[in-house]
Amino acid sequence: MHRLRHAARWIVAALVVATLAGASPGVARATGRSSVIVLPGARGAEGITAGRGSTFYAGDLVEGDIFRGNVRRGTAERFIDAPAGRQALGMVADLRHDLLFVAGGPTAQAYVYDLRSGASVATYQLGTAGTAFINDVALTRQGAWFTDSLQGRLHFVPVVHGVPGAARILQLSGPAADTSGQFNLNGIQATADGRTLVVAHSGNGALYTVNPRTGASAQIAGVNVPNVDGIVLSGRHLWAVRNFANRIDRYRLAGDLSSGVFERAITSDFFQIPTTAARFGRTLAAVNAKFDTGVPPTATQFEVVLVRA
Repeated sequence: MHRLRHAARWIVAALVVATLAGASPGVARATGRSSVIVLPGARGAEGITAGRGSTFYAGDLVEGDIFRGNVRRGTAERFIDAPAGRQALGMVADLRHDLLFVAGGPTAQAYVYDLRSGASVATYQLGTAGTAFINDVALTRQGAWFTDSLQGRLHFVPVVHGVPGAARILQLSGPAADTSGQFNLNGIQATADGRTLVVAHSGNGALYTVNPRTGASAQIAGVNVPNVDGIVLSGRHLWAVRNFANRIDRYRLAGDLSSGVFERAITSDFFQIPTTAARFGRTLAAVNAKFDTGVPPTATQFEVVLVRA
């Protein structure tokens, strides 16, 4: 219960930022069919990642459990029963090494699971609870990068010969290092070659590129994303999940990632504070966090919403 109260304090701070942020004027609204996949028995939801084929993994924010589902079959089931005290926010699947990296939010921890057995592989204490909030994670061929929403830094966990190694800190400089908001760095993605990271900054409603060697950052011009949470990057296309706006914005980025052009807003009648998304071809699978019902949420059902990308 102590951990839940602690989690609530920081997630509420995030929602304050989201609520105060405005919406972008003059946007087009996408239309099309959408559907939902229920996460049976979940007490919360926040993160999702793509697995092999049409498989996805989604987390129970409150309990830390991991669900495994299939976007084609429209099914999901509990896969990992996490140890008590864990929480599950952003996550990413390392399919080369059959590992799942999970951000632990206000616990200031990160977890690694075996995708074949569901067993715990490693736990990392990446900061002190109360002064760190490990929010999301992205994968490169070298390892996993975690954001900290309360500190101007990233955490890197290398993977060597399939084994997660010791974590290290990358201190940021430039606009991504701004910690003036109650909630700052959030979603993160990496380019295919791993030479550039893209981070979402909830407090500023902006996206930044980060050099993973030096920590230097720069704003992506032309991208205005209040309420930004998780992001999806595929080539030159980027999708920004805007939680309390109940929409996902798609941008086309310049080749050097210095700027972006808004293409369309993706909405659904099923959205109820989506936080993160995973891409399956022309489909996005977005998780409903339902923070509008309270923190921790009081909803009795949590689901993944499928929409056209």
